[in-house]
Amino acid sequence: MSTKVAIIGAGGMAQYHIAGFRQAGAEIVAIADLNEEAAKATASQYGVEKTFGSIETLFETLTDLDAVSIIVPNKFHAPLAIQALEAGKHVFCEKPPALNAPDVEKMKRAADAAGKHLMFNFNNRARPESFAMMNYVADGTVGKINSAQAKWIRRTGIPGFGGWFTNKSLSGGGPLIDLLHMVDLSMHLMGYPEPEYVVGKTFSDFITDKNFKGPWGIPDNAEGVNDVEAAAHGFVTFKSGQVLSLQVSWAELVKREEVSVVFQGVGAGGKIERLFGSDGLDETCIDSCELYVQENGNSVNREIIVEPCEDMGRSRSASNFILTIEGKEKPLNTPDQAVSLMKIIDAIYESANSGKPVAC
Repeated sequence: MSTKVAIIGAGGMAQYHIAGFRQAGAEIVAIADLNEEAAKATASQYGVEKTFGSIETLFETLTDLDAVSIIVPNKFHAPLAIQALEAGKHVFCEKPPALNAPDVEKMKRAADAAGKHLMFNFNNRARPESFAMMNYVADGTVGKINSAQAKWIRRTGIPGFGGWFTNKSLSGGGPLIDLLHMVDLSMHLMGYPEPEYVVGKTFSDFITDKNFKGPWGIPDNAEGVNDVEAAAHGFVTFKSGQVLSLQVSWAELVKREEVSVVFQGVGAGGKIERLFGSDGLDETCIDSCELYVQENGNSVNREIIVEPCEDMGRSRSASNFILTIEGKEKPLNTPDQAVSLMKIIDAIYESANSGKPVAC
């Protein structure tokens, strides 16, 4: 029998979850949203039979439900995930895992108690370039990665003003928590080392300037607040001796949007990059993947050719969740890694507020 999944949240990311779950052979049995009209519209678009305006009613009605995916504002990730886990469901949650590390630790405890899988949509791990690069890490070509640089920068990318993205109580923060993917991917390549010290700075110069609004996002809310950063920079040292620098921004005076991980291993260096077009839309971007080695006294740059992936691994990430539940694949991420990632994000915000390094 196929795995039965319900989608909680009728937003735009639902299309990728639905596609990935179906690619893995799962059955999408329902969509739930507090705005049931939105749930009905998404269900009609993707051929899903049932809709619900209440999570409690969803669980009471669909007693044979195996799993849920959570696509809601960040504040609600932890309570909904814990509710689903306590109801005996596997959980696939959109990023970020939660507002902070303590909330993710609660989610992890709930998953352990329920004996269910808890996974997160760190979809950049599921890009073809990432799989290819991880093969070079696994076979020893790269060797230990001493240092890495994670970057997701936007010149004009604020996703609406006064909505939940710019409201810290709902989002947990700005681009640092929203665009955490390259930090996660760097740590994934590095073997997810345990963080030791973090220093960080945040900048909010343009967070209310509508000249820096992105080409996507949610409608402005004149009654809302804009109390998150527009850019963040940080440096992380790990107990393993490895180091990571990071730069993330929604609004920063750079040439164009850039998404990349660069690393320096003892056997090879490398770069995974997704360089967006001037309009900032996915379909205009270019993916590249390279290795840098020394051979016979020569500097050699190897281009790694992979299949194009316009959805940035989103569907493949979702399919991995189903295949993990069914014992057909290993999980691309774990709750322990999510806790570690959120500890770094928490520490950068703390360091930015205190002006001092923070021990993780």
